[in-house]
Amino acid sequence: MPPKMAVFLLVFHLLGLPIFASDPDPVQDYCVPNAKFGAGRTPRVSVLPCKNSSDVTTDDFVFSGMKNFAANFSETGLAALSVNPTLFPGLNTLGMSFVRADLRVGGINPPHFHPRATEIAYLVRGRVYSGFVDSSNRVFARVIEGGEVMLYPRGLVHFQMNVGNKPATIFGSFNSQNAGTQKIPATIFGSGIKSELLEKAFGLSPRQIGQMRRKFDPKTTR
Repeated sequence: MPPKMAVFLLVFHLLGLPIFASDPDPVQDYCVPNAKFGAGRTPRVSVLPCKNSSDVTTDDFVFSGMKNFAANFSETGLAALSVNPTLFPGLNTLGMSFVRADLRVGGINPPHFHPRATEIAYLVRGRVYSGFVDSSNRVFARVIEGGEVMLYPRGLVHFQMNVGNKPATIFGSFNSQNAGTQKIPATIFGSGIKSELLEKAFGLSPRQIGQMRRKFDPKTTR
């Protein structure tokens, strides 16, 4: 076979292979990281050596951090505790993580997305306007009440707002141990994108861009 034809067939074959973006399947029952090798310092604990199975206990698979959750609310009225292998090493290599989010009355979880995970959100209590926007710019949103569940597909922008007259609590679960979170306002105005581009993209004046930068990135001086 001519060399060029062989290269063409190889590339064609590779392009036809499915691309898997989710966490890899585990090759053992569990992998609780060995604390002496630095577990807890980074969410990428899957590269750390596992404990010897004889040293693993039931406590490695129980997380009590939500029991006495001390809400530290942001300006938007949101308090969240994200739990991945950094806080709960027992999750390591199992392809999942979770979050508790509390919303004050009128509080919001600003538009954001998770690049590596689909999220299922269970509303523990309250009434929340909840939704996401697909790639055709169509919004799927409604008010959900305690006991209902909403799904946010991976990589799509979604949001929540407490529209009830009492605090709301949400439990979210992700199909990745490190879902990642990018908040749209902070990503746009707090990441260092050139002001000139933002002015043209949003039709805002330099003064308005400066105001947005100060709001979402106090460290910036541009």
